Amino acid sequence: VVVTTNFTDQTSFRGSGPNMRLTERFTRVEQDRLVYEYTIDDPESFAGPWTAVVPMTRNPLPMFEYACHEGNYGMLNLLRGARAEDAEAEAAAGAAETSGG
Repeated sequence: VVVTTNFTDQTSFRGSGPNMRLTERFTRVEQDRLVYEYTIDDPESFAGPWTAVVPMTRNPLPMFEYACHEGNYGMLNLLRGARAEDAEAEAAAGAAETSGG
């Protein structure tokens, strides 16, 4: 669990204030799957805390620093393809859970 506080006007997130509290959780649910969950708590900006959950699947390919891809317009399609694969994996996992598999 990672808790981040002490935000400034230069680190605003969707209208948040300086008293925002960001709580992040990283949970390995399978060998090649991770769930990233974060909660934003900022009573000055939002009616209540809210949470987002982002499932992630391990990519077996090497990871490169962002600067290595500046100006690489093919990267958009690579990212679209990876997101499509993620969606297919999620759909397959959901279908397996629904069918009892």
